[in-house]
Amino acid sequence: MYLVSPRQVSRIEGAAHPLEFAGQDGERLRISVLADDLIRVQLWPDGQPRLDRTWMVVGADGDVPREGRRRDDLSPFPLPAFDLDAADGVLRLRTADLHVTIRLNDFRLVWSDAAERPFAADLIAQAYQYDRRGRAVYHYLVRDPDEHYYGFGEKAGPLDKAAARLRMHNVDALGYNAETSDPLYKHFPFYITYVPALDIAYGLFYDNLADSVFDLGREVNARYGGPFRAYRADDGDLDYTLIYGPSIEAVIEKFTALTGRPVLPPRWTLGYLGSTMSYTEAPNAQEQLRQFVDLCRQHDIPCDLFHLSSGYTTGPDGKRYVFTWNHSRVPDPGAMAQYFHDAGIRLAANIKPYLLTTHPYYDELAAQGGLVRQEDRDEPEIAPFWSGGRYEFDYGSYVDLSSAAGYDWWQAHVTAALFEHGIDVTWNDNNEFEIVDDAARLAGFGEPIPAALGRPLLTLLMLHASYAATVAYRPDERPFLLTRAGLPGIQRYAQTWSGDNTTSWNTLRYNIPMGLSLSLSGVPNTGHDVGGFHGPRPDAELFVRWVQNGIFHPRFTIHSWNTDGTVNEPWMYPDVLPLVREAIRFRYRLLPYLYTLLFESAETGHPIIRPLVYHFAHDARCRTESFDFMLGPNLLVASVLEPGARTRQVYLPSGTAWCDFWSGEWHAGGQAIEVAAPLERYPLFVPAGGLIPTGKVMQHVGAQPDDVRRVYAFPDPAGSEGRFMLIEDDGTSLEYRRGVVARVTLSMQAGPDRIALAAQADQSGYPLPYTQIEFVLPPDEVRPTGGGTEHTGTDGRRVVVVPLR
Repeated sequence: MYLVSPRQVSRIEGAAHPLEFAGQDGERLRISVLADDLIRVQLWPDGQPRLDRTWMVVGADGDVPREGRRRDDLSPFPLPAFDLDAADGVLRLRTADLHVTIRLNDFRLVWSDAAERPFAADLIAQAYQYDRRGRAVYHYLVRDPDEHYYGFGEKAGPLDKAAARLRMHNVDALGYNAETSDPLYKHFPFYITYVPALDIAYGLFYDNLADSVFDLGREVNARYGGPFRAYRADDGDLDYTLIYGPSIEAVIEKFTALTGRPVLPPRWTLGYLGSTMSYTEAPNAQEQLRQFVDLCRQHDIPCDLFHLSSGYTTGPDGKRYVFTWNHSRVPDPGAMAQYFHDAGIRLAANIKPYLLTTHPYYDELAAQGGLVRQEDRDEPEIAPFWSGGRYEFDYGSYVDLSSAAGYDWWQAHVTAALFEHGIDVTWNDNNEFEIVDDAARLAGFGEPIPAALGRPLLTLLMLHASYAATVAYRPDERPFLLTRAGLPGIQRYAQTWSGDNTTSWNTLRYNIPMGLSLSLSGVPNTGHDVGGFHGPRPDAELFVRWVQNGIFHPRFTIHSWNTDGTVNEPWMYPDVLPLVREAIRFRYRLLPYLYTLLFESAETGHPIIRPLVYHFAHDARCRTESFDFMLGPNLLVASVLEPGARTRQVYLPSGTAWCDFWSGEWHAGGQAIEVAAPLERYPLFVPAGGLIPTGKVMQHVGAQPDDVRRVYAFPDPAGSEGRFMLIEDDGTSLEYRRGVVARVTLSMQAGPDRIALAAQADQSGYPLPYTQIEFVLPPDEVRPTGGGTEHTGTDGRRVVVVPLR
């Protein structure tokens, strides 16, 4: 290793977009003003790009073709005019939002807002480094000990990553520790810095797919002249974009505009999604699968999808062969799928992106050039892969989704092996692409890429191919996919989850900030395996508390491969089944609220589950809160995370009053309170003016006319205003893209002596199945109301029926 920095940097005169610079050793550097609040910095140690395409940054259409986009294509960006002054070896660049000082001698940047307040700075020396004897690149910035760092995708540990060291290298992390394990399944070279003294948030996005490390203060080295934070990539170029907020919400909006907005899935994906490994591992798998449907009916458990784990693909030798069916276990896949469909339950089938050498299609695909190849031989790269039972391995090769042969083969088999047998959804699993040789070759659609620069790319292209197959087979329906591994861009195609977690109270606790971190990284549609995937079964109390937490995540599924041979199912403990059932039914009642948040995320990139700092950055205590979170703007979720706990201390953020959702008791913000939390109760709080629309409970989404809307309203006794835009559409088709959507404005004006309620609908696109809104007031609310007629509900709360205007 021989680390050097560009020296004696000089500007190459030319066009403004981009500004170009040269170092004395042949390095090239660029600064591109993409927008007033979006500036990109590049360092090419070799004088030219090591990889001249991107798959993470979208074009004008909001997506990226399978071949990628040229990095030097700036056409999707506004490229505004800016001021540039030069004096004494220093350039000063000014846009409407940002001022950047560039010291040319050693190429050091200092970033300020429009008011000339510095908020970020490179180290005084050695800010940009590269390994002259290797391929690594580095970026060092000054670290302020008062800053907070959020994002990095789905990482273990607390929400704020200050003092952490994080590695980006996607692995199959079976049974990981949600507090300490690193690396995990996803590669997200993006994070948000919040500067409390200035109330400024900004993002840093490194467009590089090589293995990398972020150090947020773990390393201390006087050689660097003070506290620092660092990014290191093992290969590729330094290519980062600074995204100025100034709020956390604005950073996420701009980051998802850069990498693509989340896809809008069908409404039914917000229902309970059933799953377990054990059914498809059984010799009588089809019978056990049918029994799941019957037990949902018997126990009155709503359900909208079931996951077929990979046991349906096992061959006579017990090995798993993607895109094949074990007809001994599942004699009639079509009849099996129809049984689920008749109950209103869709099916997702597990698929894995590798073929064992004994796979019936291995030789065929190898001959076509559809497998990842060795560095110096035109033969498949062969390595061990999970083959059958727990920790069993055999040799095989990854499908090269960056080859036309591999991509087209994958797309064709998704259709023929799955969709034509009644499968609705692809469950893209084990797709970390742990290629053992950095020099192994990816076809790169005609421009080969070494594995060191492309492992996560294959994850994205797997989703791209599965998505394309889904759209081609069902062109009038919204596509829905699942993926375990990921990188920025997966949100354009798929829902995800936190992988093969371990059964423990600690996992329940620390899976929460994992999901919140991913949500702050532009991927809002996520969740966790409720009950724990790996380890012994959860006890009854842990299972109930996990369900009570899981129902508030965008993805709600109960899944397991328990080491003791048991199965996590809603009815696994008869004594607590009523509590599990009621929690799931509450989830279904919340679907109008959840769907509106899902729709908002597709339009803006906003998270669905949000850490408290997202809404309450002004409150210092919220900046490091990892476990309590907001579901949208109006519901604070304080899950019970300790065994035996029947009370829960909850901190209520300052700046608003808060109402206990269940009791109707009001509390001032800025304080911690102790609340009752018996096993049947999960603490929920609503800010003053909060409105939460709910609907009917059904056996599955669409089982009944969706013709009731009850809005729980929380008017502060001292007076408050509330407004919420409820989104309604058909929930399945692509008609929303043509504006076939209804937007219902729910509003509340509360004074000390009166509450006015109203609902105004814009039905120009979609005709609503209801004509009135039932506003439900908290217990003990006595103020008179205006806007509708009133009666008392079955729970004793006052209900005000307001006609739509």
